Amino acid sequence: MTLSSSETKNRQAVDWLLEPDQPSMQYLTLTRLLGKKESDSEVKDAKKRIPVEGWAATILAERNPTGWWVREWSHFTPSYLSTTWMMLVLSDLGLTKELPQIRDSSELWMKMKPFRYGPILHPSVEPHYCSLGIGTAALIRFGYGDDPRVRRSLEWIVKKAHPQGGWSHFGSGRNLDAWQGLGALASLPRSKRTASMQHVAELGAEFFLERELHQQGPPYDPWYRFHYPVHYFYDILVGLDMMTALGYGNDPRLQFALSLLKKKRRTDGRWNLDAVHPDVMHEFNDKPFALETAGAPSKMITLRALTVLSRVE
Repeated sequence: MTLSSSETKNRQAVDWLLEPDQPSMQYLTLTRLLGKKESDSEVKDAKKRIPVEGWAATILAERNPTGWWVREWSHFTPSYLSTTWMMLVLSDLGLTKELPQIRDSSELWMKMKPFRYGPILHPSVEPHYCSLGIGTAALIRFGYGDDPRVRRSLEWIVKKAHPQGGWSHFGSGRNLDAWQGLGALASLPRSKRTASMQHVAELGAEFFLERELHQQGPPYDPWYRFHYPVHYFYDILVGLDMMTALGYGNDPRLQFALSLLKKKRRTDGRWNLDAVHPDVMHEFNDKPFALETAGAPSKMITLRALTVLSRVE
């Protein structure tokens, strides 16, 4: 049987992601795109190699034995190299609290900002919304979705949502850049969300869909640059990942974003990394961290793009 152009591209991209040089990508492709079970021998082999080969192994090698990166108790600085940033990246690479290093660092992390000053340890103190949102999503990916501390963080995110949907940064009004709360809810399986979480997720999704993931004010170039690490920056692929994870893959208001995704695809089925940080003028670009080279084919972007398309198609 002759494969269509789209099927050929998919096969080429999946074969590339399955190459053994990055076991994280191999494991996530097997489980997320090919539907393999954790008991599958290929899956078990790839998962076993994640902490000792490739990107995750490199990051873990820089970890202090007590659980932090760069500076003890300074989770956020220097930007993109310290504990929070490394934990965010590791949470995207298929690791969970089953690994002692992840479990120990997660426990330490939850005693730092933004968790320390906020829902987990000091409920009377307001944490930074964006930091709490991305951190909560990472802890969910690590396997802490049922942990009472993470549940309290999710409840705070729900409490801070705008009654008409969406969130805001520092009182600036609802905007697409304030995606982190919805990202945390999207990371949580539907069966784990309370009624209030689901209600807020639906309102938040509607806010993004009404704007087709990109229509808010003058055109903003960084939203059209697919980037990694995501950190707390928004782009249209970030929006697509959230919307499709929440079950909105067939909503016609995603047409513009999906068309852009397909337009950016290379002839070999891959996607390039457009930027390490999408906003090249951002004030925090002091210590950039990258797994891959901007302007070249990216396994991280390709995996996320294929995940979006698999939910849609």
